[in-house]
Amino acid sequence: MTEPSYLAAIRESYDTVAADYAARVKAPAELDPLSRGMLATFAEVVRTAGHGPVADLGCGPGKVTAHLAGLGVSAFGVDVSPKMIELARRDRPGLRFTVGSMTALPIGDGELGGILAYYSTHHTPPEMLPVVFAEFRRTLAPGGHLMMAGHVGDGQLLRPTQAYGGHPVSYESHLVEPARIVALLEQAGLVVTARLLEEPGEGSKRAAGTFFARKPEGP
Repeated sequence: MTEPSYLAAIRESYDTVAADYAARVKAPAELDPLSRGMLATFAEVVRTAGHGPVADLGCGPGKVTAHLAGLGVSAFGVDVSPKMIELARRDRPGLRFTVGSMTALPIGDGELGGILAYYSTHHTPPEMLPVVFAEFRRTLAPGGHLMMAGHVGDGQLLRPTQAYGGHPVSYESHLVEPARIVALLEQAGLVVTARLLEEPGEGSKRAAGTFFARKPEGP
């Protein structure tokens, strides 16, 4: 099966920026209190539920994966960029990292107690989100939890040419409406339990949304 062109663009772009991305992007402990609080809440929810490990999807160099592990979560990372996975394995040898795509996760049915998609779905074209969300549902155990956070908007399409130190990139960013994200999660068979919308603040040009959902216990 031919790989979608947007996945190739994401892989090539993040392979290109990997080293500067790892150096420039803040560790979770350096984030604002609200962001740290959402991650801590997710960690407590999945620890309490006890349905299995957590996959950090779009993990990059593994900073958030390691943060979850530090919060007592059995976590591993998946990313489409081999260079990002190489850095994650080098810097965090005690954790597991795998190359893979959210459209076809290298994870069995019902294996996960939780999924974290932290600022990692906005490069996915909206028409492909149902495929991604179906994979979330497939790999979550009954009662498993999802936290998804990222940039949102009114359907804007951004086409940056440079990022993270001026390196060339070819990916696109899709700022999907929060209500559409909720609707697509529900259509995939997930129950949305909470949502938080953060307006653009100091140093930020974009709104951000955080969504909590779970897979029903029944069929």
